[in-house]
Amino acid sequence: MQFARSLVPDPIIVGISGGVDSSVSAKILKQQGYEVECVFMKNWDGDDEFCTVEDDYKDALAVCNLLDIPLRSTSFSKQYRDNVFKNFIEEYSVGRTPNPDVLCNKEVKFNAFLNYAIDLGGAKIATGHYARIKRNGKKFQLLKGIDESKDQSYFLYLLNQHALSKSLFPLGELRKSEVRKIAKESNLVNFAKKDSTGICFIGEQKYFREFLKKYIPSKPGIIRSHDGETCGKHEGLSYYTIGQRKGLRIGGGYGNNRDPWFVSDKDFENNILIVSQGIEHPSLYHKRLKANSLHWIEGCAPKSVENLTAKIRYRQQDQECIIIHINNDTCDIEFAKPQFAIAPGQSIVFYDGNICLGGGIILERS
Repeated sequence: MQFARSLVPDPIIVGISGGVDSSVSAKILKQQGYEVECVFMKNWDGDDEFCTVEDDYKDALAVCNLLDIPLRSTSFSKQYRDNVFKNFIEEYSVGRTPNPDVLCNKEVKFNAFLNYAIDLGGAKIATGHYARIKRNGKKFQLLKGIDESKDQSYFLYLLNQHALSKSLFPLGELRKSEVRKIAKESNLVNFAKKDSTGICFIGEQKYFREFLKKYIPSKPGIIRSHDGETCGKHEGLSYYTIGQRKGLRIGGGYGNNRDPWFVSDKDFENNILIVSQGIEHPSLYHKRLKANSLHWIEGCAPKSVENLTAKIRYRQQDQECIIIHINNDTCDIEFAKPQFAIAPGQSIVFYDGNICLGGGIILERS
């Protein structure tokens, strides 16, 4: 497969993780004739029980050796802990559900790493994100990647014009299957490596509650159904998120009703976890929400706030919505259809077709 080179000066500094996506990004840029350097970032310096940083570095080194690309390693663990992990714990401690990947992109990959790359003499950075950047006059736009199942623009909505002007996403026009094919044909050691999932410092979802307990003390209370019946006990409201089904330990329904239970609300005043039975239960759905901490990629809100779409979670299908009120930092949104499990603390990201406009943090739903 041949790739056309764009008019970008050298060198390009690639953030390589040891995974197949960033490795193929480096391969593509090298094939296009760029002078390429790779940087392996270590962003977590805590208990390495769940992290695979050593194995990931070995894979990154093997790829760079094969492609004849220089590799250096650096740590942004302090920036990660101060700007991402601290927020993660603070948000969970007050019962919200943050998205550390969004903040990591803003504070670490497209800030600390970008500045590091510029100091090295890099003209731009490149990552393995499935997204695209388009110049529109004097502005840069963030577009969805063409592979809808892998599009990562949701996680990138906090990027600003400077970051976009200094970044490349070589995989934006490719599908995941094509990326793996390139990796295999190029004899990259990680061509079949599984995609990373979850949060690196926690590992698999089953360890999530135990990890939080290290930082947020347990505060047990009762679990009560939306109809007011006591169903069981919880370990602390911070350990649960709106829409959660697994880990409630309250079994099926009453009588012959075996529908699963979902977290539908949290009563912080009385320390009660409220659950509803069945995925169609109306308490799990809301049409309106309020968001704050707004960020617009082009520097200002869109001129038209109608006929937009939004996502309230990664990989959700675009949902039609209208911004019914907006000021500098907050807005009220109404969806065309009720949305399942709107979780305070998560990000809502707005789109105009394939263009990612920006987003904010969900404050409340109604």
